Amino acid sequence: MRFSTLALVLVAPLVAGCSTASDLLSKDAEWFSKPSRIFIKNIAIESPPLTPDKPVAASDLAGADGMCPGMADAQPDVSGGAPVALGHTECDVVRGIGRPDNVLLSSNERGERVATITWQRGSRAGIYTFTAGRLSAIEGVPEAPKPVRQAKPKRRTAG
Repeated sequence: MRFSTLALVLVAPLVAGCSTASDLLSKDAEWFSKPSRIFIKNIAIESPPLTPDKPVAASDLAGADGMCPGMADAQPDVSGGAPVALGHTECDVVRGIGRPDNVLLSSNERGERVATITWQRGSRAGIYTFTAGRLSAIEGVPEAPKPVRQAKPKRRTAG
């Protein structure tokens, strides 16, 4: 009888603790089901795309004018921001940074679309290269040469 009472006293708290475990697990499931923390409005593209193997759709490609479907005419973002990750689509980046200064569209030897999109100013100024619709390289924009000051000729004094 003592053994049964002792076992019941020791096991009861464990059983009671299990009743709240399902509540903890449901909160975890809720957190994981929330959408990604990529906010295009203020460009927090700091993580690689969630579906890098998903085919790039026509709506993910920037036009020759640098605009994407549904995008308002916006100037490049000149404020600070998070870095852009490789693998994002053209429109992910363009919508986040703003209208680019230059767009060059071509194709590579495999027939894939190659877009070279350039932003000349702002915290994310650079040359962004996209292959088959996804960001494949980022290069810095070369700085403009500083104007050279010409020395004024010295006056000669007669003496």
